[in-house]
Amino acid sequence: MARTARLLAAEDPPPPPAAAAERPRPAAAGSGLRSLSSAASGLWDRLSVLGAGVSKLEKALGEHFPEGERYFGLENFGNTCYCNSVLQALYHCIPFREQLLEYYATYKNTEDSEDNLLTCLADLFAQITLAKKRTGVLAPKRFVQRVRKQNELFRSYMHQDAHEFWNFLVNDIIDILEEDCRTANSSPETTPEEVSNGAANALANGARERPLVTLVHRTFQGILTNETKCLMCDTITAKDETFFDLSIDVEQNSSLTSCLKSFFSTEILNGEDKFFCDKCSSLQEAHKRMKIKKAPHVLVIHLKRFKYVEQLSRHKKLSYRVVYPLELKLGSMSEDADCEYSLFAVVVHVGSSPNHGHYVSQIKSHGNWLSFDDDTVQISEESTLQTFYGSSREHCGGNTDHGYILFYERLGGKS
Repeated sequence: MARTARLLAAEDPPPPPAAAAERPRPAAAGSGLRSLSSAASGLWDRLSVLGAGVSKLEKALGEHFPEGERYFGLENFGNTCYCNSVLQALYHCIPFREQLLEYYATYKNTEDSEDNLLTCLADLFAQITLAKKRTGVLAPKRFVQRVRKQNELFRSYMHQDAHEFWNFLVNDIIDILEEDCRTANSSPETTPEEVSNGAANALANGARERPLVTLVHRTFQGILTNETKCLMCDTITAKDETFFDLSIDVEQNSSLTSCLKSFFSTEILNGEDKFFCDKCSSLQEAHKRMKIKKAPHVLVIHLKRFKYVEQLSRHKKLSYRVVYPLELKLGSMSEDADCEYSLFAVVVHVGSSPNHGHYVSQIKSHGNWLSFDDDTVQISEESTLQTFYGSSREHCGGNTDHGYILFYERLGGKS
């Protein structure tokens, strides 16, 4: 099916001025998903849903429309396609959505709760989930206003980077939950288990604290091991670091698997880059490599399509053809060689320049592929993903729609 084309987001008209609606603050606290509906009483009245009757999408899916699911487009406020495309991927990341709705149900009714980016996001997800209609258009006004208030980078109407927004969002959510935990630990009325959807980091009697595990950590965090082997004494030095996504260099006419293998390939440290070996007490040649020690439940891969060119003194977009599979096996790149993932979302950049263009998302939901283009949601086909691989020849013009951020969910096993 042909995809609705929306090109330069910078050309979209700016939104009319409007004040953000305040969240109601009921007196009683909810508990778990069973209280979601009662906690959100009257929430639907704040929605701006366009159209009436049965939508084209409902007709297209027919009896295959998933029971209880909602497919809503998001209004563009001038240049917010970068935000909308990431939000659609997050909403259709079921583990993240379920945990966020539990957070919403638990804290929506607390009297001393304050508006922040997390509560705005939880409200938005709840509005979609509790919608009376199965399809429509939602205006995420409060969320966008909060983003712009929190980060000046997103205040202008210039074209923004979806990956930069993703990084800002997940890190800000973690900061909010960590602050919630510190506040809860200082309150005798709040148990640590009530923070961060069941996460705790404080132990009784002043014992040593455990790292806080939030809904972001449970869904997206993985652990990388950096191993450096001294070629003189064969001593291996290992250091772990966490990650929420992998930013991968892309190569022309390649595949995601080959780009990942290059990312995890062994690097030789010699010359000016020699490694200081503690055992040898001197600089030595060494081999350095990375490996996934703990694979995340949802693996987010950022294809580095925007490259700074010194001769041009600016960034350029790499339209390289990179084939990404529907199912991804990590093999030797992970300590769990049987680790396998399934693709469920692709954030696509439309345009030939990093400074202009548009973002859309392709989402797999209940076995169906859908195209989310701001306020437009259409049924798509699995074969459509091939059109976002890139061009086999640089500077050949034509298609400028390229996969930019890939979301893979782990199949079975432990994460």
